[in-house]
Amino acid sequence: MRHVLALALSLILLAGCAPSQPVDANQSADISQPPAQSQPAVTPEPEPEPEPEPIVAHLMVAGDVMSHMPLTNDCYVKETDSYDYSHVLQEAARQLELADYAIANLETTLAGGPEYSGYPRFNSPDELAYNIKDAGFDLLCTTNNHCLDKGIDGLNRTLDVLDGANMPHVGTYRSQEERDGNHGIHVADVGGISVAFLAYTYGLNGHRLPDSKPYAANVFNTDYYTSVSNPDYDMLAADMAAARALDTDLIAVITHWGVEYRTKQNGHQEKVAQFLVEQGADLVLGGHPHVLQPYGTITAAGEDGQERQGFVIYSLGNFISNQNFDDPKKDLATKTTAILDLELTKDPDGNTSLTDVRYTPYYMVHRNNKPAGERRHLVNVHEAMAAYEAGEETILDKNSYKQLQLALDLCHEVLGAEGDKPSE
Repeated sequence: MRHVLALALSLILLAGCAPSQPVDANQSADISQPPAQSQPAVTPEPEPEPEPEPIVAHLMVAGDVMSHMPLTNDCYVKETDSYDYSHVLQEAARQLELADYAIANLETTLAGGPEYSGYPRFNSPDELAYNIKDAGFDLLCTTNNHCLDKGIDGLNRTLDVLDGANMPHVGTYRSQEERDGNHGIHVADVGGISVAFLAYTYGLNGHRLPDSKPYAANVFNTDYYTSVSNPDYDMLAADMAAARALDTDLIAVITHWGVEYRTKQNGHQEKVAQFLVEQGADLVLGGHPHVLQPYGTITAAGEDGQERQGFVIYSLGNFISNQNFDDPKKDLATKTTAILDLELTKDPDGNTSLTDVRYTPYYMVHRNNKPAGERRHLVNVHEAMAAYEAGEETILDKNSYKQLQLALDLCHEVLGAEGDKPSE
């Protein structure tokens, strides 16, 4: 019995000394390290929000689009019995590719052919609208002293043709409803910057709007069919108030004004420009004199009494045309033009301003000894001169090269040399 008790006691003692978990004979227990502690998850630092970038856009502005009969005839394509202005516009088109938005003044009607005409009552082929669109323009001003050259029917058909070409327009209207919509204001997205465009002319070459159709053209003088000297400030103020109410980033007013063939603005232009800036215009873009006139900044007290500034160019001259004069200075001035490049910047706080002004000189080269389709070219002055100086094959001869030199000097004299720099 003692043996049985001793055996039982031995078994109990052995059981008390046994490990609680079986040990693999091939493993050795590491008793030198403390048991591993669980570590809290590390939360990565959030990436900092990138600083918002300003929006930078380029609005390009050209002068008067006119088609005197020598130019119209040069654009006639006999094989297809149609018209093509693309060879005239091809050099300007290369620059306009860099624009976020481009505008010009259409100083002719598109009243239908085949009886086309130049000065004094313009009527051009429909193809002009399509070629202007293809060249890179996004908006045409249609109110000017020639918009009634073919009457109300011609004015209306011009708008119909532009609509068919998907070419937006501002300044003339087919109905009171069109004029009443936003007070005839065209709002555009200029590379992410909203701009309200308005357009006005000083007069209509003595024509009067029908009493039943006062809406057809925006005219800013009350005496537009006589002395053209009394601005309708009430109408302008109402339209500018409507533009401000649209709450766009900028307001641009296209104006047809001034005295033809003078390379400096007059007091009437300055007075109207000052009023427009007071009323909220940020850009005042002028035409009509057929020659270049200066640009600069106007300071005025705004509607809220705060000082504000606006940019004005009094005239960009002709864009495409066929004017010829015996007076060498006048002839040069009407063939010399520029594309204005306005850099617009909207900062992260939503404030928008004009941050750079530059221009590119152009010249309308006439080559009357060439066959149709090769006689008229609007050339980039710098590019054409550089090609000629390099001995490349160009449309220039010795005489036309000298004309381009004179055109460049004229641009610098009127617009200032500091703005003559290529678009980027």
